[in-house]
Amino acid sequence: MMKGKTVLLGVSGGIAAYKAAYVASGLTKMGCDVHVIMTPHAVNFINPITFETLTGNKCPVDTFDRNFEFHVEHVSLAKKADLCLIAPATANVLAKLAHGIADDMLTTTVLACRCPKIVFPAMNTRMYEAPVTQDNLETLRKYGYVVAEPDAGRLACGDVGAGKLPEPDVILDYARQAIEYEKDLSGLRLLVTAGPTQESIDPVRYITNHSTGSMGYAIARVASRRGASVTLVSGPTALEKPRFAETVNVVSAADMFREVTSRQAEQDIIIKAAAVADYRPSQVYEDKVKKGDGELSIPLSRTQDILQYLGEHRPEGQFLCGFSMETQNMLENSRKKLEKKKVDMIAANNLKVPGAGFGTATNVITIITKDSEEELPLLSKEETADRLLTAILRERGKKN
Repeated sequence: MMKGKTVLLGVSGGIAAYKAAYVASGLTKMGCDVHVIMTPHAVNFINPITFETLTGNKCPVDTFDRNFEFHVEHVSLAKKADLCLIAPATANVLAKLAHGIADDMLTTTVLACRCPKIVFPAMNTRMYEAPVTQDNLETLRKYGYVVAEPDAGRLACGDVGAGKLPEPDVILDYARQAIEYEKDLSGLRLLVTAGPTQESIDPVRYITNHSTGSMGYAIARVASRRGASVTLVSGPTALEKPRFAETVNVVSAADMFREVTSRQAEQDIIIKAAAVADYRPSQVYEDKVKKGDGELSIPLSRTQDILQYLGEHRPEGQFLCGFSMETQNMLENSRKKLEKKKVDMIAANNLKVPGAGFGTATNVITIITKDSEEELPLLSKEETADRLLTAILRERGKKN
């Protein structure tokens, strides 16, 4: 978790420096101990008092400032930092960092840091695309820096192109990706499904369900933050795609079956959190079905059972977890599903339990294996995802 982590936020002299105040505020609200260091040019765009007020910590600018406790301040900050963010990172600062030039408080401190370092380039498009800038960014990557891609759009100078500093929420997402969790899933390939499917009746109508996909998306985010290489196969949702996972968009149950099964062999863990349609219209009409005076019956056919196929065809060592949404006899029905589908784990929840239904920010699940049942309390979906992934690692360890 982010609470108690020390984050060093470097702010250099660009018009986008104002966004750093939102980043500092966001990190502080997460419980981080935030230390902001500004270059001398940065104070022309935003006052250090802003950051000191937001973080509760002194915002140094001058390497030789005598108004501090007696220690070598740049080394002290570098030793404490769990993460170093530089946002905005101007072409000048990037060039200095790439070549080890430490001539101000920010570059001196960053040079002494051993923690993960992420730079967010922000400058005019021509400056960003200049070969020397691109060479400097490649040098930084070689030295282990993460270089975030800038946004494209209208810049302060009036030009249109790449070079905008990403929005604060994006920068915060990078921070969480870097240090929120231990990387205990590093080296593992994980596929998770999410969302509903849509089964067409005609060009206008389709059959679907109430799933929003939020549980599967939470699993994808947390798994990637814990170090897994994540593939998210998603039905239609209104959710923002997880930034650090590969997302494969599908519409129908047949689409999801194809995309999941074609990737099965390369996965270490598969979590089936999608609410896939069990039935589809037997016939899809080419034209809109017109309203008549009488009743209308739509013949339905079974869709292919993705989880059962995975259980019957999984390679040795692969861990399978399915989800079971019930309204009655949850444990009994989920245990039957565990055995019938030949999977290792079922995450079961009851739609009638407050906080466990579709479209909520929370969930209440029971983790079921062949030998155990673990009932989790009401948690946020990210907390639920974290607990589920921990249980999967534990059970996977027993198998392997």
